[in-house]
Amino acid sequence: MKNSTLTAIMNYLNGETITNLDEIRDELAIEIAHRSAKAIANRELYAAMHDIVMDILAKADAPMTVHEIYTTGMDELPEGATKSKIQYALRALWADEVTKHDNGKNPFTYSKA
Repeated sequence: MKNSTLTAIMNYLNGETITNLDEIRDELAIEIAHRSAKAIANRELYAAMHDIVMDILAKADAPMTVHEIYTTGMDELPEGATKSKIQYALRALWADEVTKHDNGKNPFTYSKA
């Protein structure tokens, strides 16, 4: 979204008259649709990653780092899966399904709960 649009919205909320309200409304609608589509795509990606990551952890002999999980599942993970997305999912989405091991100065490791 353009900074000028955000400024125009702020001005409108502060009581100023806006001459291009239809244009601003259209831009807002496009931005909302874009963000909604991105959120849906991310939910689908995390759902597709879930079983693969959980299977990797279930088969592991020892707790694994995110890097190890990623490299083990590289061939199976869907397009768009990254180390940072796996780390986010382990921390925020699947925290109740995994055990996070604090290794001091070394990277955290994860195992299936």
